[in-house]
Amino acid sequence: MSVPPRAVQLNEANAFLKEHPEVLYVDLLIADMNGVVRGKRIERTSLHKVYEKGINLPASLFALDINGSTVESTGLGLDIGDADRICYPIPGTLSNEPWQKRPTAQLLMTMHELEGEPFFADPREVLRQVVNKFTEMGLTICAAFELEFYLIDQENVNGRPQPPRSPISGKRPQSTQVYLIDDLDEYADCLQDILEGAKEQGIPADAIVKESAPAQFEVNLHHVPDPLKACDYAVLLKRLIKNIAYDHEMDTTFMAKPYPGQAGNGLHVHISVLDKDGNNIFTSEDPEQNAALRHAVGGVLETLPASMAFLCPNVNSYRRFGAQFYVPNAPSWGLDNRTVALRVPTGSPDAVRIEHRVAGADANPYLMMAAVLAGVHHGLTNKVEPGEPIEGNSYEQLEQSLPNNLRDALRELDDSEILNKYIDPKYIDIFVACKESELEEFEHSISDLEYNWYLHTV
Repeated sequence: MSVPPRAVQLNEANAFLKEHPEVLYVDLLIADMNGVVRGKRIERTSLHKVYEKGINLPASLFALDINGSTVESTGLGLDIGDADRICYPIPGTLSNEPWQKRPTAQLLMTMHELEGEPFFADPREVLRQVVNKFTEMGLTICAAFELEFYLIDQENVNGRPQPPRSPISGKRPQSTQVYLIDDLDEYADCLQDILEGAKEQGIPADAIVKESAPAQFEVNLHHVPDPLKACDYAVLLKRLIKNIAYDHEMDTTFMAKPYPGQAGNGLHVHISVLDKDGNNIFTSEDPEQNAALRHAVGGVLETLPASMAFLCPNVNSYRRFGAQFYVPNAPSWGLDNRTVALRVPTGSPDAVRIEHRVAGADANPYLMMAAVLAGVHHGLTNKVEPGEPIEGNSYEQLEQSLPNNLRDALRELDDSEILNKYIDPKYIDIFVACKESELEEFEHSISDLEYNWYLHTV
């Protein structure tokens, strides 16, 4: 006799509380449109009730702009009386928060209608709908993220970030040398605590590397055969990094371009597709001759312009692009080539995969993954050919053709017949409404540069 799903989840809660009698509180977390984690804190005695009945949160949580204000044009605010929906736990996400002074756990949630159906505007549900199309084909997506971030000082200079002082030397880093081990040593305690905290939370982070700017690092996650779980890990990893760094008297930023003249923060994802027997359908001695790989690449390239608003969702996102920073600005692919949008690593035949290199670290992982997988599915089912792979420096061979600003990206998304088949058009309307509201506020602000240029000269 099978155990009902709710009973299985209650067993999870019972086992955790028994193993961790010291835990006093549990943070109930849900990621909004911007990937910002929101929610409630409860006492441990209320955890069983959460597993049995869920918790109520307003549907407007998914209509918040980057500042946490409800965008009323989405129709999810006052138009529906700012009504609640119900949130249920995501199995396997209950874990300790290692940075807390008072023992606290965390649990990731997802939103549902009061009748029980998943709520369409939850980004996790947006992704689940795309993943279902692969499930119907007997295919499984295997995915892994690479997340870049900066450690920054807790004190800004005139509102701008600066690298933190090294706990070892007391100096602010100036190095732009990628993979430099000595820079890892400068912040070794913080970085090691991040890896150990990830292990404690069940987040499969296996390495941290120094990136090409002062106090910039990248965390690599293991691939998992579940794209929803891969995104859960990415969301929780961001929160972990921020809190561990704060414990070490530093801040972090995942802003796409925090420093002019330095590399931005990217969010790369590695994708392979497994058949019903668990075999990678991209496996090949000669990846260029693998039809499934070519078609998947072709579909992602065709949908790349329309996906840009999900990959680069903020005004600042588009400042990250530039050849000198290895951020591709045209639909392109190549074999083991880091100047293209879609890199196909060629290390071994069974490890052939697609590395998507366009998104910024400010992207919502669920929406980014939904856009990428929509392209993969479109390519596989329509046998889309990608053209010849690029050899050498793609920036010298291709002109910039992807949207280079948020407004154009939103237009491409809104007009895309292909993505509207994969992502609920009602959700696209909500996303566009939120981002257009942010754009309007941004464009009505007056920058310091405008005052410097125009106040006394025109």
